[in-house]
Amino acid sequence: MTRGFLVVDKPGGMTSNQVVGMVKKATGTKKVGHAGTLDPMATGALVLAVGKVTRLIRYLQEQPKEYLATALFGVATDTLDADGAVLSREPMDFTHADIEAVVPRFTGMVMQVPPMVSALKRDGRRLYELAREGEMVDREARPVHVESLEILTVGPPPYPEVEFRVVCGKGTYVRSLADDMAAVLGGAAHLTSLRRLRIGSLRASDGVTIDDLENWETYLLTPARALRDLAHVDVDEETERGVRNGVRFVGGPLLSGPPDAPYAVMGPGNRLIGVYRRVGDRAEPEVVLPS
Repeated sequence: MTRGFLVVDKPGGMTSNQVVGMVKKATGTKKVGHAGTLDPMATGALVLAVGKVTRLIRYLQEQPKEYLATALFGVATDTLDADGAVLSREPMDFTHADIEAVVPRFTGMVMQVPPMVSALKRDGRRLYELAREGEMVDREARPVHVESLEILTVGPPPYPEVEFRVVCGKGTYVRSLADDMAAVLGGAAHLTSLRRLRIGSLRASDGVTIDDLENWETYLLTPARALRDLAHVDVDEETERGVRNGVRFVGGPLLSGPPDAPYAVMGPGNRLIGVYRRVGDRAEPEVVLPS
């Protein structure tokens, strides 16, 4: 039975769902899910759960993501990326120092308004579906976490192209980040390229390409390896039997996990057998994997 994770280095011009379909066909597995979509224009790390490990996806979604992006300042599009229609062109003139001065506003906890072209739902419908019909709806700003933001290069006016690297948490829209920086500088911007370098420690550079999917087994990661960024607790065979049965533990080795955070429970042979969480003086099961 196929069970594990694949990091696919997604090419541009392809949807995440198309990649999922190709992996289903290559692996002969119907149950495949992804840990965070990438827009068709974007490239890079698309992490897929293959087989009966899709319940573990949420732990990967919580890991920080690193992106390398390029944005064209002074040109606004209706999607905030190069796939959209141009709405306006207003020349901008700023220096590397000018945009560096803006960076502190967009690191740490940041309030961000999601773009209309996003997978968020309003009244049961995706925002991007409404956008395709020409409908605009109000979106509330949401807190997101930007761990680091580094300006790499700044091109010349009148439409400077800015390359930057960002490490951010779940729910952060890099296209909105670029446009928000431009707004502080008195204009607008849209992404011209976006590459996801990694999710946690799972890197695009270590992933399988679409052209090499026939060799997918070479790249298949065990659940333990895919969730290696989680804290972990090692248990013996006796405790493993309790974990397999979804036992709540009061005392014992499982109480050595971090408080109020998920942690991987590893059985003999470095096998991931479940994910638990400490709640007060108890260790509660969140996910138990079949043997």
